[in-house]
Amino acid sequence: MKAMVYSSHACDGDLAQLVGLTHKHFIFSLKAGSDLQTHRGVLKHDDLIGKPWGSQVFSHMGAPFFLLQPSLADILNDLPRTTQILYPKDIGYILITMGIAPGQRVMEAGTGSGSMTIALATAVGAEGRVISYEQKPDTQNLARKNLERVGLASRVDFKLRDILEGFDETEADAFFLDVQNPFDYISQVRSALKPGGYFCTLIPTFNQVEKILHALKKNNFAFVEVCELLLRFYKADPMRLRPTDRMVAHTGFLVFARRIEPSTDPRGLELANEVGVND
Repeated sequence: MKAMVYSSHACDGDLAQLVGLTHKHFIFSLKAGSDLQTHRGVLKHDDLIGKPWGSQVFSHMGAPFFLLQPSLADILNDLPRTTQILYPKDIGYILITMGIAPGQRVMEAGTGSGSMTIALATAVGAEGRVISYEQKPDTQNLARKNLERVGLASRVDFKLRDILEGFDETEADAFFLDVQNPFDYISQVRSALKPGGYFCTLIPTFNQVEKILHALKKNNFAFVEVCELLLRFYKADPMRLRPTDRMVAHTGFLVFARRIEPSTDPRGLELANEVGVND
């Protein structure tokens, strides 16, 4: 499977999405000579390859579909998973706030099903690198398959280890930590980050946030921010625009920080206090 290439027409090897009635959808790789079997009929890949994205197509039973190029959110929501994945609302904010960009070398611990890994690998591009640590072999194998499915496995180094032992890498641009007790590993994360590097973790409860804040202060992280993101959708009908019955509310607290190098010069004390380095 090749990495996503955005074009105007469906090509052999592209990841495609078919959306039918009641928003039933299928995400799959286009392959010349193959068929997509659905409960609404069969669609031949050869009939889809070459069509403009956004075209309406039909199964052999006459069932209608729209042929679309899936977004990153579509791909992440469709991932096979054994663990809870991050929501697109959180992933997008994490990528922007940590400044993830092409060519960077970024790290994560707690690969899970690979949703954040896919987002990071997309953001760093072909010249960048993602190093992802996981402790469970079965979980890592699933994440690897998910990365292969979207053509991004070549951008990722998968490592199997208890991160209490620390990390092989140093000078990483950013680090995303998604483990049960992130406050136990802040010293190891600091050693892996470059000076000024970005840190982020997502945790579900208030008491965990309190612990992570103490650990960040102890290990000379500053510019700490804590937030949560709530997402509400609306019915897209101009005659009766209103909120939908459900919303994506609390999925976790996002905690951001940066590794800093405090000075012993007394002239820097006021600023150090202001950004949260000193008690």
